[in-house]
Amino acid sequence: MSTAAAPVRTLRAGTVLADLLPSSRVRDVALVVGGAALTGLAAQLSVPVPGSPVPVSGQTFAALLVGTALGARRGFLALALYAVAGMAGVPWFAQGGSGYAMPSFGYVLGMLLAATVVGALARRGADRSVLRTAGTMVLGSAVVYAVGVPYLALATGMSLGQAVAAGLTPFLIGDALKAALAMGALPAAWKLVGRKG
Repeated sequence: MSTAAAPVRTLRAGTVLADLLPSSRVRDVALVVGGAALTGLAAQLSVPVPGSPVPVSGQTFAALLVGTALGARRGFLALALYAVAGMAGVPWFAQGGSGYAMPSFGYVLGMLLAATVVGALARRGADRSVLRTAGTMVLGSAVVYAVGVPYLALATGMSLGQAVAAGLTPFLIGDALKAALAMGALPAAWKLVGRKG
């Protein structure tokens, strides 16, 4: 009597969490639309910051998770859909905003770039350990600020120092908390599916 062992599914190098789902164009479209919708929903978790035109919201955290889970290409497409739909009038930017004439729009553009960067890093296994995930989230946040803060300065007439004080400094503690959540969630997801890299 022979017993056949259950087939072991091996993952090729460069796999992200979304690749664990059966592959199809429908899957990819659903992931992109879902990533944009998740970011739009998370943006509604928004709290005004006194003295700043930029609120604390969940959209940056969602954008980084979307990029990491979907990979660079799908992460870019999800955030591009989020940005384009918001520019076209869908009120799903932070505080129910839409359009591109708001001072915080640079952060949306930064999230698009950041989702692409963290997605590329995730394809290299940067979301599979606590320390690598921390570095990935810090880099992703830095990309968001690298675009968002100068845009804020240009859009409002602030000096760069004023824009840093209004558009970066008040958010550092929240970003640390978001990174800590990602540091727990992403490696745990890989551990749960038994696919540590």
